[in-house]
Amino acid sequence: MNEVVMQPRLVDAEAATAEALKPNWNWDRAIPAPGHMNVDFETRVDFRRLQRYRLARAREALERSDLGALLLFDVNNIRYVSSTKIGEWERDKLCRFSLLARGKEPVVWDFGSAAVHHRLYCDWLDPANCRAGMLGMRGTVPPSAGLMKRHAAEIMSLLREAGVDKMPVGVDLAETAMFFELQQAGMKVVDGQQVMLDAREIKNIDEVVLLNQAAAMVDGTYHMIWEELKPGVRENDIVAKANELLYSMGSDDVEAINAISGERCNPHPHNFTDRMFRPGDQAFFDILQSYQGYRTCYYRTFNVGRATPVQHDAYKKCRHWLDSAIALIKPGVSTDKVAAVWPKAEEFGFPDELSAFGLQFGHGLGLALHERPIISRLVSMEAPMEIKTGMVFALETYCPATDGYSAARIEEEVVVTDKGCKVISLFPAEDLPIANRY
Repeated sequence: MNEVVMQPRLVDAEAATAEALKPNWNWDRAIPAPGHMNVDFETRVDFRRLQRYRLARAREALERSDLGALLLFDVNNIRYVSSTKIGEWERDKLCRFSLLARGKEPVVWDFGSAAVHHRLYCDWLDPANCRAGMLGMRGTVPPSAGLMKRHAAEIMSLLREAGVDKMPVGVDLAETAMFFELQQAGMKVVDGQQVMLDAREIKNIDEVVLLNQAAAMVDGTYHMIWEELKPGVRENDIVAKANELLYSMGSDDVEAINAISGERCNPHPHNFTDRMFRPGDQAFFDILQSYQGYRTCYYRTFNVGRATPVQHDAYKKCRHWLDSAIALIKPGVSTDKVAAVWPKAEEFGFPDELSAFGLQFGHGLGLALHERPIISRLVSMEAPMEIKTGMVFALETYCPATDGYSAARIEEEVVVTDKGCKVISLFPAEDLPIANRY
């Protein structure tokens, strides 16, 4: 196959953002969850529009900052600006990186032959900007080998070419040795993650549809769990079945599944074991997976066969706290107002907000599990953020039961619309679900 020859082209950030944010969906209708294929007979996800939108958002955020460029090692940021991905293998290797300089197209350094693959199949990128790169894979190749030094010099050369070499460069995360090499090469390194989080906080309709499709996959997984949850089955059995089902439905990464039951419910351990479910157990699950990179965080609580009055009470309180937060979600509301309807840490058995962090909690969803906004009494009361149309985030609450060990945990994913919000996590959770009721 011959390589596609492309001329470098600049994206008009303002025009691309305006196009992608046009009111192209009637929020009075349900958000689509159209399936895993694009087709010729209806409009589904427009991936080219998605690519243009994400790059334009990153450019706008860069222009609003005092930075000359963004140097990105976080794989979610690399995907956001370049629409490249080489599999979940990449996530913890710190072996890929991308440069977005003012007025220039993104440059991507990728692992070995992946760069050649991009030149052939990623025709939205300038082939000359798809480069092979290798830094050290978390220090396994020591800095003394010179790879980091060589790439630092290469990056500085590109910054000079763009005329921004005297300006600060925003870096999201990197190996410590790479920071040193960048500074040695003459770069003024500052925090670039905040700029990228600014860019990523507002989703366009294509991102919303992908997040909704990911949530639909978890809807189905919870129906399977509701059918399978019975005495003798273990937490890890449910985790295995959920992984199998999600990958069969098209998941590209099942990041983690929490499965917590019985006496393990309080305090919340955030894991799973080989514990067997027993009659009357309260059990809750969290499914973290992604479709086309867009992630879910989606808790549900069940009881096995039957439930006690105190377990029902814990569930009702947990649901009330969650519903009180959802009722407040609309554009212009600040996150401290949402956090204020949740109980203080001392009111549900914890000594302080740091110890209880993540139990009464909200967090943005997108290419990463945690984006903006973060909603918590730990941070939101002193540093509130504004909720905006186009944000997508999860709200999760937790209530321990008075029996000392049971607990309820519920989470809903919401899309902020121009009028309020829409819940996209649809497995029934208004009342405590009893699996295989006796």
